[in-house]
Amino acid sequence: MHIIDQITDAMKTVEGISVIDVDPGKATNRTVVTMVGEPEPICEAAFRAVKKAAELIDMTKHKGAHPRFGATDVCPLVPVSNITMEETVEYARKLAERIGKELNIPVYCYESAAFVPERRNLASIPGKVTNRYVPFGIIH
Repeated sequence: MHIIDQITDAMKTVEGISVIDVDPGKATNRTVVTMVGEPEPICEAAFRAVKKAAELIDMTKHKGAHPRFGATDVCPLVPVSNITMEETVEYARKLAERIGKELNIPVYCYESAAFVPERRNLASIPGKVTNRYVPFGIIH
């Protein structure tokens, strides 16, 4: 839990978000963190979480039952209220671009944020099931 705490602590430094659930999956060795807030602070908290995870998690030593891309497997933005899916997609793409540019971490936009129909289904993205690092930036 020490690594998870460091990641969620980084998120909590952003004013205007609330971490409402942390669910560490023991068999999968994959933690799901749920937070709520306005879009800008949510994106900042997500960025800080991705950055901290990349600093702390060595994927060459990571084991778990669930196939994953890297230290941050997915980072879905889900509209809850007073925001449309289209607006949420804009925030997701900005966050993806920032992660790719500032952290040099490969980012795949999927589901509603996908740039092309073939990328909508997360399972169709190359490398996912092989558990390998996929050396690309933002995939369009």
